[in-house]
Amino acid sequence: MTSSPIKSVLVVDDSRLARMLISKYILGLHPHWLILEASNGLEAVEKAKVESPNYITMDYNMEGMTGVEAAQQIMQYAPQTSIVLFTANIQSSTQAQAQKLGIYFVGKPVTQNSVQQALDYFTNRP
Repeated sequence: MTSSPIKSVLVVDDSRLARMLISKYILGLHPHWLILEASNGLEAVEKAKVESPNYITMDYNMEGMTGVEAAQQIMQYAPQTSIVLFTANIQSSTQAQAQKLGIYFVGKPVTQNSVQQALDYFTNRP
């Protein structure tokens, strides 16, 4: 029996509570996955360069740069990374930005269901 490679998820959110909840729900379903965290866009860009995560959940409203701006930078050097914009900013303009970049949109609040939407997107991609 072969084991699947361990996946890593970078959870990016300026809210410590949101990061904790997302991480808890992911580990509840995938206890062997590696969870990385960043509290803003700049930290996410730097951590993604070093750690090369498989997946990223990205908040939109953060100090310094938006989640979309951080995602654009990450996609320049890691286009294979799957990114979900996970945000309470559910305006159609925000959703359009995500769609234009080819990243999946999930609206907050952080619940088991919303995290499951992100995980379904990650695990169903080719």
